Amino acid sequence: MTQPVRTGTGEALPLPEGLPGIVADWSSDQRAFKNVSWGKAMMWIFLLSDTFIFGSFLISYMTVRASTTVPWPNVSEVFALTFFGESIPLILIAIMTFILISSSGTMAMAVKYGYERNKKMSAILLLVTAFFGATFVGMQAFEWSKLIADGVRPWGNPMGAAQFGSSFFMITGFHGFHVSVGVVFLIIVAIKVLRGDLDREAPGFLTGRKGNYEMVEVMGLYWHFVDLVWVFIFAFFYLW
Repeated sequence: MTQPVRTGTGEALPLPEGLPGIVADWSSDQRAFKNVSWGKAMMWIFLLSDTFIFGSFLISYMTVRASTTVPWPNVSEVFALTFFGESIPLILIAIMTFILISSSGTMAMAVKYGYERNKKMSAILLLVTAFFGATFVGMQAFEWSKLIADGVRPWGNPMGAAQFGSSFFMITGFHGFHVSVGVVFLIIVAIKVLRGDLDREAPGFLTGRKGNYEMVEVMGLYWHFVDLVWVFIFAFFYLW
């Protein structure tokens, strides 16, 4: 039940019933969203919407995987690489995962140095994070090319259930697109940090308030989200 709104004199005003009352109650609270920047708030809203999309993809994948009557390919064999005559399962995926998780560490350090106004270290770590992301995408492209060479397509799969190809290309492709976009924006933000655009509030894209390195933190939110999504993809797609 919502509480009545009080005026400056302490007089209680009745709230409407139901949803309109809840909206009026929240909108009257000066502390609910005070001092929250639009950039950070909008990024959280975007990530929430993206969570629903990735969640729908993974739920659809689990439904298809559990309901198919055709044997599902053995992922340990499908994603294995051969070194010196020995087949090593999931070695490429393990390296990709290590690289992407490591990039979360460099991103967190970039945010730390950003708020300490250490432009050089923040920019370097942003570029290192972008390099890790680009490496991940490059390895994913190699993984795609290997499966395509083996005959896997979105509409068919010679190694088992046809849904394997469509699920794989849809989920990993959508995630890879997010990583690629993140790499581009990391480079842009790194250049702006290095030039001092955030210190002097230079007009333009992704600048923010003067002397505030919040834009680096906003990029950090996006990048950590991308890394977290990969953990779920890795668990559901490659370990199941």
